[in-house]
Amino acid sequence: MLETRSATKPELAINRLLQIAVEVFAEQGYRDATVREICTRANVNVAAVNYYFRSKEGLYTEALVFAFTELNKLYPYQAAEDVGLPPEQRLNLFIQHFLNKLLDDSHLGIPGKLISREIAEPTKALDIIIAKAIIPQCALLEEIILVLLGGQADKMLLQRCVMSILGQCLMFKHSRSIIDRLFPEAIAGPAAIQASSQHIAAFSLAALQQLKPAAECPL
Repeated sequence: MLETRSATKPELAINRLLQIAVEVFAEQGYRDATVREICTRANVNVAAVNYYFRSKEGLYTEALVFAFTELNKLYPYQAAEDVGLPPEQRLNLFIQHFLNKLLDDSHLGIPGKLISREIAEPTKALDIIIAKAIIPQCALLEEIILVLLGGQADKMLLQRCVMSILGQCLMFKHSRSIIDRLFPEAIAGPAAIQASSQHIAAFSLAALQQLKPAAECPL
């Protein structure tokens, strides 16, 4: 039987700080959140932030990385990475996970709220998040699209396709208040969100099919 290593006190303190930091920064934003409140809620000494993270900015950056890690645990992309699956299914899985991640309103959705806030109100940490988390996800989607386009397409076409598909998903997040008033049934629970993700996938697949000749014979 394998023995599992218990977390050390510093590891527990760091993890607790990051969990609370994600919550506080998601609620208040980087500028308005205070280190003192985060430490009070985490039940650790204020000096712990400087000791473990060097500064409030360091804590915030690590909190964003932590938030992305937690989201990827909840909504992993491994299935979409499976090259043994048909590309249509891989695209469907990617969109399904991405949309569910965006629209999670439970406590588990707090990391997503922090990330959305960082994108809307960017700080210096955004470049780190782009490099560590967003670029790999975009690269996966780009690879799936390339297969659907027949294995060849110029870089700009691929990038536009990536932005078009992600844009359809992000609209559900950033226009949530409008959708709730105009088309509430579109995101009224898991089944409706699943149907919306399938619609985005079908819509995108139809568009990619139309673009395939252009990809094969670029101007």
